[in-house]
Amino acid sequence: QVQLVESGGGLVQPGGSLRLSCAASGFTFSGYAMGWFRQAPGKEREFVAGIAWSNGQYLDSVKGRFTISRDNAKKTVYLQMNSLKSEDTAIYYCAASLRGSLTQRKNYNYWGQGTQVTVSS
Repeated sequence: QVQLVESGGGLVQPGGSLRLSCAASGFTFSGYAMGWFRQAPGKEREFVAGIAWSNGQYLDSVKGRFTISRDNAKKTVYLQMNSLKSEDTAIYYCAASLRGSLTQRKNYNYWGQGTQVTVSS
């Protein structure tokens, strides 16, 4: 069956870095665009970053700090997060999209369970 398993979350101080990973199985990974979303307490889930083949798209507030990448051989998508801020605290979700705009939740077919990222001193 389809699985997306996120890892790499945790507690980090402001200005620190984390690298999230999402391992995929059960579908043809190379045929899907991949995205990262996040949801903070009391807020809607929002698009953070997406990648189809090589170029990434980003939420404005993370541009220059976050980098999305993928390794089709390993069926894994990554989110490198640098210069983290308290407002980046959220549960981060990995998702797979067959078609449509990467920024729209409705275009994603499969979702992971999420990994918690907490930025605090």
